[in-house]
Amino acid sequence: MSEMVLHCFPESGGCYKAALMLALTGTPWRGVWVDYFKGGQTRTAEWRGAHSVMGEVPVLEDGGLVLTQSGVILHHLAERTGQFGAAGKEEAREILRWILFDNHKFTSYLATWRFLLGWAKDPDPAVVAFFRARVDAAFAVADRQLETRPFITGDQPTIADVSMSGYVHYPESEWPLDVATRYPAVAAWIGRIRALPGWQAPYDLLPGPRTPPHA
Repeated sequence: MSEMVLHCFPESGGCYKAALMLALTGTPWRGVWVDYFKGGQTRTAEWRGAHSVMGEVPVLEDGGLVLTQSGVILHHLAERTGQFGAAGKEEAREILRWILFDNHKFTSYLATWRFLLGWAKDPDPAVVAFFRARVDAAFAVADRQLETRPFITGDQPTIADVSMSGYVHYPESEWPLDVATRYPAVAAWIGRIRALPGWQAPYDLLPGPRTPPHA
């Protein structure tokens, strides 16, 4: 398999989802750092024309194929590698269901709350509290799901687990939710993901200089 190229930056959980999948599947790849915070690289007309009309990362190049949006990238890599995909149609629907939940709620709320806490300038406390409440609600759903199974859809990890791993492996100082105490099933699941062969933490896996919180 030829080397893939992932356009990314280290603070992005969406980029981490793609990089983690590449690492877990043993897929050859290299990362190209994108200046998201200071240069606003993804928001330029040049970037949108060359990489993604949406002006976002991750962007994965697989030969002549250019893919955006982490869920699409994960599905592509599952098909390409034959790993972390569905065992049948029923599980495929479940995977899609949880990836949609992740993108709309689990990752979405957690990413926004984390950004407000760490990188936003003078965020409105009411807005921070609003997203914290949404994070708690989403984690409660995931905790109930994981009380009766080791991974999101069953006994084996799938791209649903990779998708929902987008932000939970960043230092918890960036998202102080006290997961171990409040959401023990989620905490145990995080441990199982970290035990998978090839797992690496986001700041170890993703290339480029960091923009620390409150920098």
